Amino acid sequence: MQVNNSQMRFAGLISGLDTESLVKELMNAERTPLVKLLQKKQLLEWQRDSYRDVNKLLKDFDTFIFDGIFRQSTFMKKTVSSSNENAVTARAINSSANVSVQIQVEQLATSEVWVSGSDIAYTAGEARTLTFHVTKPGQTEATEVTVEIGENDTIDDVIRKLNRSGLGVTVFYDECNKNLVMTMNETGEGAKIELADRNTIDFMTNELKFTANGNVLQSIEGSGKNAKFTINGYATERTSNVFTINGIEYTLKNVTDNPVTITTATDVDSIVDAVVQFVNEYNKLIDQLHAKITEPRYRNFPPLTDEQKEEMSEKQIELWEEKAKSGLLRNDTIISNGLNQMRLDIYTPVELADGTKLYLADFGITAVKDYSQRGKLVIDEDKLREKIAEDPMKLYELFNSTGANSDHASMGIAQRLRATTKQVTLRIEERAGNSTRTNQQFVLGRNIIDIDKQIERMQERLKKIEERYWRQFTAMEQAIQRANMQSMFLFEQFGGY
Repeated sequence: MQVNNSQMRFAGLISGLDTESLVKELMNAERTPLVKLLQKKQLLEWQRDSYRDVNKLLKDFDTFIFDGIFRQSTFMKKTVSSSNENAVTARAINSSANVSVQIQVEQLATSEVWVSGSDIAYTAGEARTLTFHVTKPGQTEATEVTVEIGENDTIDDVIRKLNRSGLGVTVFYDECNKNLVMTMNETGEGAKIELADRNTIDFMTNELKFTANGNVLQSIEGSGKNAKFTINGYATERTSNVFTINGIEYTLKNVTDNPVTITTATDVDSIVDAVVQFVNEYNKLIDQLHAKITEPRYRNFPPLTDEQKEEMSEKQIELWEEKAKSGLLRNDTIISNGLNQMRLDIYTPVELADGTKLYLADFGITAVKDYSQRGKLVIDEDKLREKIAEDPMKLYELFNSTGANSDHASMGIAQRLRATTKQVTLRIEERAGNSTRTNQQFVLGRNIIDIDKQIERMQERLKKIEERYWRQFTAMEQAIQRANMQSMFLFEQFGGY
């Protein structure tokens, strides 16, 4: 006899029947609609996840475009050579034209340096606030900087605080000469440190033993110089040995007796590599998306129930679910339409503002002739290299032109593809959501909510059916018991014969 929800259940004590097993068998049949609902919910969840996997592929492709062919700098890469790398080196930062430059270095830029006397008289014991007005090289306006010195600070603490302040200097103690050395971090003329009040003047000159002219710290003679050089015969100077002119960053290393020749050329290899990577990623995406919409559907492999999983090994479960999850996006119109639009994005010519039309084929990029390859691209590298050497910015316009109008035909291929991937992503999110959306905010989520409600109603119904079965079996047991008691009574009345 069992007790459930305070209700007496007779589990075959009188009849000898295995009531538990009988009820379980009956309920297994009754649960068939519930199992189908649970399987339907699982399929919707798998389909939602598969859609989101597609969006991840699209997002990765969009990011790849943005970091590659979408950037003008990708098509402006240069190789730079120097006739004397010990004296001058250079690298292209943002240069479109190739150049040949003659540089002769007359003087390197150096930093302003301040050196204290060797009889430093600093002692801890008094907290104080130091105030400085600092003018950096090449600037005219000073910046106020304060440094807090604690009453227990050692000289090492003071040095550390000066280094970490906004003074823009590096301070160290020279053990050999017993001096404090303070060097401006930036090179060039015009650096100045003013001591803003009497407390700061006394501390820096009396205790740290720096020299001041009035309230201005005196640097050592000859420090703090600008770099002086001639470029193509024009004399000029900079506060730093590293500077940029016309998109080329120069680094001066040594004074020269003769001009150094800096030459730039289009880095054809790097640009070709960027285009090859784009084509490879595009072809890979085409394969991945086409695989999603052509994947076979195995309808004889529904999601497994918990009871079924208990009877299977992990490998068996894995292989079963691999087939159960297959084909959930087969013939999906969102993905199919997206693929078709991407092909149009690729093959439609780009119309420039002057009416010129650019085609991928102009640069040696064409569709694979085999139709089964679904419009994947192939590159004639020789033709691509030739076109890049002629004018790499034309290739940039092919991918990123905005044209005369804002319509699709005027957009470069990279911009079209990014617009298409965004549109497909939004349509998928309307259907399958994303990690930030609740189920109420997308179609499959609302379908899952509806199934959850059906499951809840079905579970309540099954609970009542099971209770009814138990009542019926209990009534049968009680009836058998009463019949047995009556038989025993009659048997006793007839004298036990």
